[in-house]
Amino acid sequence: MPRLARSEWYDLTRDMNWTLSYVTEDQVWPDDLSHGYGFPTEEWWTWDEPYKITYPEYVHNQAGKDASVYSINAVVNRSKLFEQLDPGWKSAIIAHYGAIAIPEYVAGIGEARMGRFGRAAAWRNMAMYGTLDETRHGQIQSYFPYTLLDKEPRMDWAHKAFHTNEWGAIAARSLFDDMFAANDAVSTAIQLTFTFETGFTNLQFLGMAADAMGVGDLEFSALISSIQTDEARHSQQGEPTMKILVENGKADVAQKLIDHMFWRSWKVFSLLTGLSMDYYTPLEHRRHSFGEFMDELINKQFLDQFRDLGLEKPWYWDDQYQKEQQWLHHAYHLGVWFWRPTVWWNPDAGVSPRERDWLEAKYPGWNDSFGKYWDVITANVRADATENTLPETLPIVCNMCHIPVCTPAGYNAGFLDSPDPHILDYRGRRYTFCSEPCQWIFEQNPARFQGHQSIVDRFLAGQIAPSLRPDFEGGTITTTHLAGVLEYMGVSLEEAGQDATDYAWAFEERDPAVVEAS
Repeated sequence: MPRLARSEWYDLTRDMNWTLSYVTEDQVWPDDLSHGYGFPTEEWWTWDEPYKITYPEYVHNQAGKDASVYSINAVVNRSKLFEQLDPGWKSAIIAHYGAIAIPEYVAGIGEARMGRFGRAAAWRNMAMYGTLDETRHGQIQSYFPYTLLDKEPRMDWAHKAFHTNEWGAIAARSLFDDMFAANDAVSTAIQLTFTFETGFTNLQFLGMAADAMGVGDLEFSALISSIQTDEARHSQQGEPTMKILVENGKADVAQKLIDHMFWRSWKVFSLLTGLSMDYYTPLEHRRHSFGEFMDELINKQFLDQFRDLGLEKPWYWDDQYQKEQQWLHHAYHLGVWFWRPTVWWNPDAGVSPRERDWLEAKYPGWNDSFGKYWDVITANVRADATENTLPETLPIVCNMCHIPVCTPAGYNAGFLDSPDPHILDYRGRRYTFCSEPCQWIFEQNPARFQGHQSIVDRFLAGQIAPSLRPDFEGGTITTTHLAGVLEYMGVSLEEAGQDATDYAWAFEERDPAVVEAS
């Protein structure tokens, strides 16, 4: 039997729309799951994906990618490569796996919802490939750290993190549940595949793949490069969905969906990627700063994309986002290092004299703003007073992004007019927000977010034992006074984060040539 050319059958098989006869549109595509915005069905049938692929092509490509990346994993795990990696870089990948592996799997829920409730057959077809992609991403990013358990027991947080109440896991879970698991198909296409994958996963996967290759972590570089090639394909679902909204007079809907999820994504990626790029990556292997990656991949390429679609940059872009880009991840890094027993990796201070020179060059004014905090910390470490570099209480936490409020640091660095958080009293409860956009997101749909308790809310409600102050000996926790907090978070005493380099950075001296030049 002769085989037809691909061009003779592809459009027919991927775009088989039909008119319903024995059920209603609302029964097949209920608004809670699909949300057609009242457009005629035929309008949705104009949906056209830019990246077309057949199932045999998909299987062939994926099999080749898996064969390549799993073979690298097998070779690396018979070597000493992981043991030879920089301690800070190890922390970066341990943090990545805990924050990303299970959310990739959960993203399959969002793709599957589009695969069932997308309003066009071509869209549903593409979303099913996306469902397979995200299943693969969850599996591969769970398997790779599993093969490293004998070398680093904390790698089990790749699977464990999302099943705990660790504060960072709560923040990530809140974001991803909002985006993946509790969304209609149209919103998912715009918020997951366009805003998140076209923008922010490029930042995490492309940027860190380059850094991983420089560090010599061939396994991690191959892994996330393999994942990003999938993301580049199924992220294309957002653009045709937005085109239909804009062409049918709903540009305001697309704009609000982007404004909402861009801000939420920015917060988590500032925490995850900002720390990894500017502090955990060894200095000699930093290709670009986090700010430079943001400028190239977000402020130029991504911004141009939704401008091309007739949308505007988010309302908070100039006064809020671009200012935060200069200081927020530095504040997050300081906070994570200070509250290091509450995370599942060993934070790398990344503030040796040479690293401080690099930070000052990339972020002029860093020494006079964030450097002064590290001056005090360094003095305490050198005086063998490590206990003074750890917390005695919990920080204020935002009721939207669930990340500690860092407004005093932004104020002291000269980027904010006030150090105060934003406060909202709503239906008998007080909510605290780190920023105006976080409060705006809440106020757009309070029924979606009200009632959720931050880690501090739970502490004040008596769900967590109040003892906070740890006891130390030689910089190591020796008693379980943190037991209540850490037990609630699922962090064992052995897993509680310590300084990645055992404070070696605090004892490094500046290069005499640099001192003379300055």
